[in-house]
Amino acid sequence: MRSRYCAFVLRDAAYLLRTWDPRTRPATLDFDDSLVWQGLEIVRTVRGQAEDTLGMVHFRAHYRFPTETGFSADVQEERSKFTRESTDSQWLYLD
Repeated sequence: MRSRYCAFVLRDAAYLLRTWDPRTRPATLDFDDSLVWQGLEIVRTVRGQAEDTLGMVHFRAHYRFPTETGFSADVQEERSKFTRESTDSQWLYLD
Protein backbone atom coordinates (compact mmCIF):
# COMPACT_ATOMS: atom_id res chain seq x y z
CA MET A 1 0.00 0.00 0.00
CA ARG A 2 2.79 2.42 0.85
CA SER A 3 4.49 1.90 -2.51
CA ARG A 4 1.20 2.48 -4.37
CA TYR A 5 0.56 5.65 -2.36
CA CYS A 6 4.04 6.90 -3.34
CA ALA A 7 3.27 6.05 -6.97
CA PHE A 8 0.10 8.16 -6.78
CA VAL A 9 2.09 11.05 -5.31
CA LEU A 10 4.65 10.73 -8.13
CA ARG A 11 1.93 10.07 -10.75
CA ASP A 12 3.67 6.84 -11.76
CA ALA A 13 0.92 5.20 -13.81
CA ALA A 14 3.21 2.44 -15.08
CA TYR A 15 3.95 1.21 -11.54
CA LEU A 16 0.31 1.43 -10.47
CA LEU A 17 -0.86 -0.57 -13.47
CA ARG A 18 1.95 -3.12 -13.05
CA THR A 19 0.93 -3.72 -9.41
CA TRP A 20 -2.81 -4.00 -10.18
CA ASP A 21 -4.46 -7.40 -10.53
CA PRO A 22 -5.23 -8.00 -14.24
CA ARG A 23 -8.84 -8.97 -13.38
CA THR A 24 -9.65 -5.44 -12.16
CA ARG A 25 -6.93 -3.31 -13.82
CA PRO A 26 -8.15 -0.38 -15.96
CA ALA A 27 -6.63 0.25 -19.37
CA THR A 28 -5.30 3.68 -18.34
CA LEU A 29 -5.14 5.99 -15.34
CA ASP A 30 -5.86 9.70 -15.07
CA PHE A 31 -4.45 11.84 -12.27
CA ASP A 32 -5.96 14.98 -10.79
CA ASP A 33 -3.01 17.37 -10.98
CA SER A 34 -4.69 19.78 -8.56
CA LEU A 35 -4.42 17.38 -5.62
CA VAL A 36 -1.48 17.73 -3.25
CA TRP A 37 -1.02 14.50 -1.30
CA GLN A 38 -0.14 15.13 2.36
CA GLY A 39 0.35 11.70 3.90
CA LEU A 40 -0.78 8.12 4.31
CA GLU A 41 -2.25 6.72 7.50
CA ILE A 42 -2.60 2.94 7.78
CA VAL A 43 -5.60 2.29 10.02
CA ARG A 44 -5.64 -1.50 9.99
CA THR A 45 -4.36 -4.50 8.08
CA VAL A 46 -5.94 -7.94 7.86
CA ARG A 47 -3.78 -10.85 6.80
CA GLY A 48 -1.22 -9.90 4.16
CA GLN A 49 1.66 -11.61 5.95
CA ALA A 50 4.43 -13.69 4.36
CA GLU A 51 2.33 -16.89 4.46
CA ASP A 52 -0.85 -15.25 3.07
CA THR A 53 -2.13 -14.85 -0.49
CA LEU A 54 -4.90 -12.37 0.42
CA GLY A 55 -4.82 -9.20 2.48
CA MET A 56 -6.71 -6.00 3.22
CA VAL A 57 -5.42 -2.53 4.10
CA HIS A 58 -7.71 0.08 5.63
CA PHE A 59 -6.07 3.46 5.04
CA ARG A 60 -6.61 7.20 4.94
CA ALA A 61 -4.80 9.27 2.31
CA HIS A 62 -4.74 12.96 3.23
CA TYR A 63 -4.64 15.62 0.53
CA ARG A 64 -5.22 19.29 -0.22
CA PHE A 65 -6.95 20.81 -3.21
CA PRO A 66 -7.27 24.36 -4.48
CA THR A 67 -10.35 26.45 -3.78
CA GLU A 68 -11.27 30.01 -4.69
CA THR A 69 -9.79 31.23 -1.39
CA GLY A 70 -6.70 29.01 -1.16
CA PHE A 71 -6.58 25.33 -0.28
CA SER A 72 -8.89 22.97 1.52
CA ALA A 73 -8.03 19.59 3.05
CA ASP A 74 -9.78 16.26 2.69
CA VAL A 75 -9.20 12.54 3.22
CA GLN A 76 -9.71 9.54 0.97
CA GLU A 77 -10.55 6.57 3.19
CA GLU A 78 -10.57 3.11 1.68
CA ARG A 79 -10.33 -0.59 2.44
CA SER A 80 -8.21 -2.07 -0.34
CA LYS A 81 -7.87 -5.76 -1.06
CA PHE A 82 -4.60 -7.26 -2.28
CA THR A 83 -3.87 -10.70 -3.68
CA ARG A 84 -0.95 -12.79 -4.89
CA GLU A 85 -0.78 -16.16 -6.58
CA SER A 86 1.72 -17.67 -4.18
CA THR A 87 3.71 -16.68 -1.11
CA ASP A 88 6.78 -15.92 -3.26
CA SER A 89 5.00 -13.66 -5.78
CA GLN A 90 4.28 -9.93 -5.75
CA TRP A 91 1.24 -8.43 -4.01
CA LEU A 92 -1.29 -6.97 -6.48
CA TYR A 93 -4.04 -4.45 -5.78
CA LEU A 94 -7.41 -6.14 -6.38
CA ASP A 95 -10.07 -3.58 -5.41
